[in-house]
Amino acid sequence: MEIHQLRYFIAIVDTGTFTRAAEKCHVAQPSLSQQIIKLEDELGQKLFHRLGRRVELTGAGEFFVGKARGILLEIENTQHELDDAVEEGAGKVSIGAIPTVAPYLLPQILLECQVRYPDLKIEVREDFHSDIAAAVIEGEVDVAIVSNLSEDERLVHEPLLSEPLVLVLPSGHWLSKKEKVYIDDLQDESFILLGEASSLASKVRRFFGDNNFEPTIVARCSQMKTVKSLVASGLGISIIPRMTVESGDEGFLVFRSLSDVHLVRDLVMIRDQRRYLNRSVKQFMDLLLKKCQNLESF
Repeated sequence: MEIHQLRYFIAIVDTGTFTRAAEKCHVAQPSLSQQIIKLEDELGQKLFHRLGRRVELTGAGEFFVGKARGILLEIENTQHELDDAVEEGAGKVSIGAIPTVAPYLLPQILLECQVRYPDLKIEVREDFHSDIAAAVIEGEVDVAIVSNLSEDERLVHEPLLSEPLVLVLPSGHWLSKKEKVYIDDLQDESFILLGEASSLASKVRRFFGDNNFEPTIVARCSQMKTVKSLVASGLGISIIPRMTVESGDEGFLVFRSLSDVHLVRDLVMIRDQRRYLNRSVKQFMDLLLKKCQNLESF
């Protein structure tokens, strides 16, 4: 039994087909298929039902999948431990973050990281919460910054900061002239929100529901910059995290806090508790925690 055979087997389980598994593993499909046949011959059991282009696990396959994942995880952890023992002061860390955090918080952290740990290699992945959480579980990302807690028991959550959400208005909007803005003032307004996959959009929708408020949504966007651009054009208003407020917004946008509602989002750091926490990841996590403690007041 060889390691690459186990990786091919798990890739088929995760993708559902030999073709997509071969693409994921960057090998030719006939080569992957041959290795799976060799693995089945060695185990003396068929692992898959071949159903045309689709495959399903046999009973033996169902039993073996947990064992295979455990073996691969142990190999990965051993490699990380070895790297820690040999590469003093160097290493690699893969960081994930949701789109409403990555461009606003990560640059500050990465600049400081480069100064403190110049030999540390850093990879960054920006994606929506569900995809980032899956990447952490699959070992593609070491640690990630998200705004929703995950129900997956494999993930450990470390609180980072509570950040206010603010109302963003086009310059000259009637609400920008009020000293205090209340939720009832928003009833007749049109809203611009991020798309359904965004955890911020989910947070804002829950806020509306909790306050018996059905908003009129005129646009859904994939990027925060698009949201602010459409607000500046006068199409509608929005609710955004305070960290996304930038100096270039002055003159085009006005920001207000709601006086009768305390609206915040909680940012957390997630990692897979099953995976070995190497020195490089610990260094980044410590720096991130300290940085976020200093940002609590922003």
